[in-house]
Amino acid sequence: MQHGPWKILQQRPIHADPWVTLRQDDVIRPDGEPGTYTVVYVKPGVCVLAVDDEQNVYLTEEFHYGVGRDTLEAVSGGTEANEDTRQTAARELQEEIGVVASSLVKLGTVDPLTSCLVSPTELYLAQGLQFVDPSPEGTEVIRRVKVPLAEAVEKVLIGEITHGPSCVLILKTHLTFTNQ
Repeated sequence: MQHGPWKILQQRPIHADPWVTLRQDDVIRPDGEPGTYTVVYVKPGVCVLAVDDEQNVYLTEEFHYGVGRDTLEAVSGGTEANEDTRQTAARELQEEIGVVASSLVKLGTVDPLTSCLVSPTELYLAQGLQFVDPSPEGTEVIRRVKVPLAEAVEKVLIGEITHGPSCVLILKTHLTFTNQ
């Protein structure tokens, strides 16, 4: 099977769980040599930035197992089979930081890592905020962090916020407000 300039000879599943699927392909590379290529599929999801009327943003601070440290980022989560991404955005906002938004505006999609990862992430701007009790999952210990949007942009630029979808979303939100 042709796959761009690559030819796939065989595909083998290596691992699958509810969040991640790993597949290894036997290939003919673009240079004509044989090889393998591994592709990681992560459950599609959302990244949501809650912004109040004073242009403060509400971020999560949470230990993330994969990187082994606390990170500061926008609300993120995986889309369940029975929901669309707007429903996921609303659910994750309430669960993670106790926010209900009257407006969710889609600001596009990002692919966090295009070389070997398939994980489309829909970006949402949440406004018209009401605060309720959060209901995090058992794996989540999250602190809600309120910062001015301009400060969040600065944190992206100096590398304090490193989560790719959050960085793109914060910068897109900043441009959205700047261009109004």
